[in-house]
Amino acid sequence: MLLFVFDSCSVLKVTSKHELVNDNYIQITRELKQKVYINIDADDIVVYSLKNKQIKSADQYKVYPLLATAESIKTVFRRNSLDFDFLTMPLKFRPKMSNVPAQLNASINGAVYLGYRTDNYRLKYVTNPLGSMNREIIHTGFSFGFFSGIGNTFMSPTNTNNILQQEYDGIVWNKGISGIIALNTLSIGVAVGFDNLLDNNRKIWIYESKPWVGLTFGLNLN
Repeated sequence: MLLFVFDSCSVLKVTSKHELVNDNYIQITRELKQKVYINIDADDIVVYSLKNKQIKSADQYKVYPLLATAESIKTVFRRNSLDFDFLTMPLKFRPKMSNVPAQLNASINGAVYLGYRTDNYRLKYVTNPLGSMNREIIHTGFSFGFFSGIGNTFMSPTNTNNILQQEYDGIVWNKGISGIIALNTLSIGVAVGFDNLLDNNRKIWIYESKPWVGLTFGLNLN
């Protein structure tokens, strides 16, 4: 089970959602909240205010260099977007059903996820031992949406009220809702869903269309 979790983590990658790129953002500080455009120029992050259609003065842009000699204000850049991910649910908690106790299942599955996402990039400067200030950006993301995919489940007499007399791995259709939290390159979340068995034994499977709660890992696809 641990190997499967680590394998799931290995599909995580850095995408444009995990770092600042040339795009429109909402800048949030203690003093203001405004729409801006960010342009990455070598090591500098240049932020242009979009209050006016044309840049007329230096007051309408600010440069955040990689190194600074004086403390700069802390600021957050926010971006909202459509989220398209690949999810896997390595752990599913199924509540007690019939005479079967609550279970924690580890099964192979994958699903396509579509949701609404908000990414925050917190920019600040931290003093290093040489006295200069290094720019740091901490990324956090939040997403909520729907998923649908295919997985498997172990079929046995236990989860069919002793009607089924054989054991096999059945194919199920997973679907439900999920909330995802991203911290830099790590994406993890919680899902609430239900499964439908894709064979004739679905009528006797005790978990058919019954809700479960699962742990999710994700790979961003857009």
